[in-house]
Amino acid sequence: MMKGKLYLIPSPLGEYEPAEVLPAPVLKQAQELKCFVVEELRTARRFLSAAGLKGHIEELEFHTLNEHTSPQEVEAMASLFDKGDVGLISEAGLPAVADPGAALVALCHRKGIEVVPMVGPSSLMLALMASGLNGQSFAFRGYLPAKTDERRSALKTIERDSKQLNQSQIFIETPYRNDSLLKDLLQFLQPSTRLTVAADITLPDAFIRTRSIAQWRQEPLTIGKRPCVFIILA
Repeated sequence: MMKGKLYLIPSPLGEYEPAEVLPAPVLKQAQELKCFVVEELRTARRFLSAAGLKGHIEELEFHTLNEHTSPQEVEAMASLFDKGDVGLISEAGLPAVADPGAALVALCHRKGIEVVPMVGPSSLMLALMASGLNGQSFAFRGYLPAKTDERRSALKTIERDSKQLNQSQIFIETPYRNDSLLKDLLQFLQPSTRLTVAADITLPDAFIRTRSIAQWRQEPLTIGKRPCVFIILA
């Protein structure tokens, strides 16, 4: 029996019409699917309603995959593809990139299920595009450690790697820790290291600036609880 495919459906990075940032074929595919694996049910339902499925949300089948989902629960999702195609939606941006949905993609490859990535916004790539830093060589370091001492040690390591490799280092933080991370960046990195702060990308109040640490120290910033990407180049 022919198994369904996994469609990786991007979602907007903020609250606005999906058609403003997603191509028509992505919205068309989302409208045709009946089964979705999502990171957060409420967000996914709101997105699909805005994407053209308003009034039909109750007809859809939803399964949650987040940081609390066990490997056994992910494995059980293989049976979803016996019934047809499945859509994977993350909280914002691209599924499976800095996103627990990667576990479902890995499952599909193990099971021989076709994976179809679709075009949409990536806060990481948009930040890199706008940074003016090295777009030829870069690394995504994910979330830095939450504990203060471990985070400061990680920053030193990342800065050293950036300098040795001439490589842009991209990382993110939980929004409520943005400002404490920025404080550590300004305190512990070298004055000549360049730092990009990219918050609320694609939104009307987007903020994207690249300055040296020395310059940031002269003009400190309060980011607040805004989705933010940080990039350094030593």
